[in-house]
Amino acid sequence: MPVKRTLPPRWLRIVLPLVLVGLWVFVSSQGGPTFGTIGEVTNNNQSSYLPASAESTKVQALQTQFFGSDTIPAIVLYTRDAGITPADQAAVATQITAFQAVSGVKSASPGVPSSDGKALEVFVSVDQAADGSTVIAALRSVLTAHPEPGLTGYVTGPSALGADFGAGFAGIDGILLLVALAAVFFILLLVYRSLLLPVLVLLTSAFALTGSILLVYFVAKAGWVTVTGQSRGILAILAIGAATDYSLLLVSRYREALFTEQTAWEAMRVALRRAVEPIAASAATVILAVLCLLFSDLNSNKGLGPVAAIAILFSLLSALTALPALLVLTGRAAFWPFRPKYVGAAQYDGAAPDDGAAPDARAAADVVTIGRVWAALGRLIARRPRVTWVATALLLGVFSLGLLQLSASGVPQTDLLLSASQSVDGQKALAQHFDAGSGSPVIVVTSQTQAAAALAATAATPGLTGAYVYSGTQGGSAAKGSAATPTATPTATPTATPTATPTPAPVVVGDQVLIEATLTAQPDSDEAAGVVSDLRARLGTAAPGSLVGGTTALSLDTNTTAQRDLVTIIPIVLLVILVVLFLLLRSIVAPLLLVGTVVLSYAATLGISAFVFNHLFNFAGADPSVPLFGFVFLVALGVDYNIFLMTRVREESLVRGTRPGILRGLGATGGVITSAGIVLAATFAALGVVPILFLVQIAFIVAFGVLLDTFLVRSLLVPALSYDVGRAIWWPSKLSKG
Repeated sequence: MPVKRTLPPRWLRIVLPLVLVGLWVFVSSQGGPTFGTIGEVTNNNQSSYLPASAESTKVQALQTQFFGSDTIPAIVLYTRDAGITPADQAAVATQITAFQAVSGVKSASPGVPSSDGKALEVFVSVDQAADGSTVIAALRSVLTAHPEPGLTGYVTGPSALGADFGAGFAGIDGILLLVALAAVFFILLLVYRSLLLPVLVLLTSAFALTGSILLVYFVAKAGWVTVTGQSRGILAILAIGAATDYSLLLVSRYREALFTEQTAWEAMRVALRRAVEPIAASAATVILAVLCLLFSDLNSNKGLGPVAAIAILFSLLSALTALPALLVLTGRAAFWPFRPKYVGAAQYDGAAPDDGAAPDARAAADVVTIGRVWAALGRLIARRPRVTWVATALLLGVFSLGLLQLSASGVPQTDLLLSASQSVDGQKALAQHFDAGSGSPVIVVTSQTQAAAALAATAATPGLTGAYVYSGTQGGSAAKGSAATPTATPTATPTATPTATPTPAPVVVGDQVLIEATLTAQPDSDEAAGVVSDLRARLGTAAPGSLVGGTTALSLDTNTTAQRDLVTIIPIVLLVILVVLFLLLRSIVAPLLLVGTVVLSYAATLGISAFVFNHLFNFAGADPSVPLFGFVFLVALGVDYNIFLMTRVREESLVRGTRPGILRGLGATGGVITSAGIVLAATFAALGVVPILFLVQIAFIVAFGVLLDTFLVRSLLVPALSYDVGRAIWWPSKLSKG
């Protein structure tokens, strides 16, 4: 005979939920305004991503000592197809004076003519402490305020590319959230066919987002983590998607309990008892997986780990505190017009009533429909388990063949922006009239005693021209940097050639001198990266201890470090997830099979993604961090859904036996997990509205991968494989013995 529980006093059942909701409202009131200030702690500067031990980072640190200031260059390019005229030169001189008056501009060089006479190049040194976007906007305003008919002007170079790159993230705090929330709300309307319940779930997601962004702001302001534009976008998507997923699972359990419990309070108590373990285990798995990014040597990757972990943590807290409080306060009315009616445990065993039941007993019409679909799928698996999982695995294997086409060794900085950009157009025009690398010289720092040997080796390196020892009079002191994320390097005159007489004394810092050389190839191209690698090898012989830096070296070191991270972090993530599954499922076989299926799903996703990127979107390639982030999120989130499924399967297996428990678990969780997968895919797909190549690729990989995992791996491969293995899947626990 069931034990009758005593309910807490009515006032407590009202006051406690109100207090919880009030606390979350307070957190949101503090976190909401942070959306407007998070940009203050966002760092998109590529030079800060590399560790201090990187060769290009060491050069970066030394450059300020040579030039005396930290500046980032902008390049103002003027072109006329018929050739630059005296009137053009006079107009440019007027604009140069206006450039020098712009706040944040340190200096502006005279116009440097191209060898074909069709272009002029002006180097503008921008104070690194100034707001680059504001300075670039002011420089462009000068061009429009002083036009010369027929003369085309561009503001480009590292500072301008950095400003345009940053502008691409403007949608993260605006349209990105609107698209994600609208997609989630629409899906929830279809799932619940209720107006109030989707609002409650979205409130839960909003609480998670505002709470997480508040904490991220403070830890970033304290200097504990590096927050980038990419991590800001992923933070928003993870908070919304994860909170919604956890809410779906809790609501599913709560709804079941409303059929067997008379009060919302008691139903929520039952729901929490059943849902806390899989939700907490799921969140812990994702948190531990993303924290593995702390093993990265790139500060940008390392910073994403804690940022993503904070998003998942607040999603967990919100789903297990705010949502229960909201549901208890609204009671069965939250499900209107399909309110679950109390029928008692004797009449309800977790399956929906059939069509002949009374209207009130058919309140879970959506469960009836979904239950039948999953019941039919269960019968298919029971009849042909081996055929089902082998066929599914072979299909995923075919998809994985596309991995051979994946190019993830880095992309030109000018290809990172997918929207129209004056800086990108300017870089293309610059390459038509000057040496392609004229705005981003290669920098060599070497000892004074090795200066002659280092200069000779640099001058002899194919792909470099105009090598000279910096004397403080050649070129300028304007900084150069990465096209998308600027760094400080000096400005070299595009046609710089050492003056024979008189020979200026080189600038010496300690015992070191600095050498500049101009690349003939685009500084962000594979060809330029090869030139830098060749130069480093030559200097290793001719002038040991010399350091090579500059824009191209910075990108090369970043890509090399990212590729090393991929090899290092993936095994760590797999090990962490296996340990969590061992503890949760109390089995060795099941975790190994689950992780294997998720890895296969990841490989298939990358294979399809490579085909889409190369042949449909025509992308130039991918950053090495793309497959790493894709792996971390897909494997963690894929195991997430398997945890939801297999914890229910284990629960059912304890009562019914393994094979019936598998079918029962699939039917009971199929609808809610599928809904959760669609929601998560929709939220990640929202990242595609941000015109940044990296985020668009992550959006596709994760969205497609989650759907693939939801509809193929978790619906067919995992249950069919588990059914075929039978109770041995729980080995070595007692459940494997009968």
